[in-house]
Amino acid sequence: MKKERLVILGGGESGIGTALLGKAKGYEVFVSDKGVIKEKYKEVLIHNEIEWEDNKHSEEKILNADVIMKSPGIPPKAEIVQRLIVAHTPVISEIEFASKYTEATIVGITGSNGKTTTASLTHHILKNELNVGLAGNIGDSFAKQVLESNYSNYVLEISSFQLDDIIDFKPHIAIITNITPDHLDRYDYKFENYIASKFRIAINQTKEDYLIYDADDEVIINHLKNNPVQSTLLPFSLTKTIENGAYLDKESIKITIDNDQIIMPTTNLALEGKHNIKNAMAASTVAHLLKIRKQTIRESLENFQGVEHRLEEVLKINKVQYINDSKATNVNATYYALESMDAPTVWIVGGQDKGNDYNELFQFVNEKVKAIICLGVDNEKLLKTFEGMVDIIIETQFMSEAVKIAYKVAEMGDNVLLSPACASFDLFENYEDRGRQFKNAVRNL
Repeated sequence: MKKERLVILGGGESGIGTALLGKAKGYEVFVSDKGVIKEKYKEVLIHNEIEWEDNKHSEEKILNADVIMKSPGIPPKAEIVQRLIVAHTPVISEIEFASKYTEATIVGITGSNGKTTTASLTHHILKNELNVGLAGNIGDSFAKQVLESNYSNYVLEISSFQLDDIIDFKPHIAIITNITPDHLDRYDYKFENYIASKFRIAINQTKEDYLIYDADDEVIINHLKNNPVQSTLLPFSLTKTIENGAYLDKESIKITIDNDQIIMPTTNLALEGKHNIKNAMAASTVAHLLKIRKQTIRESLENFQGVEHRLEEVLKINKVQYINDSKATNVNATYYALESMDAPTVWIVGGQDKGNDYNELFQFVNEKVKAIICLGVDNEKLLKTFEGMVDIIIETQFMSEAVKIAYKVAEMGDNVLLSPACASFDLFENYEDRGRQFKNAVRNL
């Protein structure tokens, strides 16, 4: 019998994991990347005798596929993807492919902001009592873990791009942390298309499955009113009393599921800020659903260390705190960062603008920001927007220079905050590269 042909577009973490799983499951596998595949991934492909190419897409080797796994970074409008759609070849994500080969309970987490923190925190709580992997947009690829590990539970951080290419994928527990405009360049600049993409996380759920969501988020509430889902709903809120779900009652989080309540004081939470109370609510609701002991949940919330590149305190130099929030790739993430600043702030902002509207930041810029350093190839929009609001606004295209300028401008007691509100691809490989360069530049001061 002829083997099914699996073609993988993109030779990054998810592509290589899928190639390994595909080969193990009997597919004829071919990996194609229009860019350069990293040496460490080439070595894996060569070692496992998997055919590959980089710096091109050879149509004769791609268009004969039975199924295509597409890296989330490749837009659906890419010419090769359009050819595959016309040919009616299934184009799926790694999440879709790998989920077919595991019976594990899946917790899927999406949202514009807070995904990584919520996923990391959920995993941190569950791993105390369950056999659980952490994958998706974070850590080793999901497909690789399905192949190599024997986890009975997974926490997956899932982007809208990954959800665009699912067919049957169904998490038992889904979380939507929030929805604010992001990646609109991928969605024809229509917010409603992006919202619909996020809600695909619940598209295959039944009433036996759960959707945990922010009941203070009007975008989510309005979408649910007009597009009801089959899932059992568990909202969380800072402002409303929730009978089934989680809410804030003075200084305590109260979570009720089927009359079983857990109460946790917020005073000892390891993570600060209102947005992190919400992340804690979502993670704890998952843990409560999966019958984790209340004491374990409380202790885990108190000893969680946080996520790299998300409001990460780097160093204090001359009583100036340097903070790495490189993961803030959209305006809403930067909103939370500026909101949490409790001292005059030198703000490093900029990068690849995705159709940003900076209006919601004006209040915090007026109140808290003393100087702005624009770090990007094209800073014109930032300069026009913020010019009149601060006395000092400077542009640069080098992280080392941005940090040196901040060092000169900041005074004792100030914060220097890297919170770009933009994607990193104009000057950096990704947000991690940007964050690491910031940290290195601070350490070199």
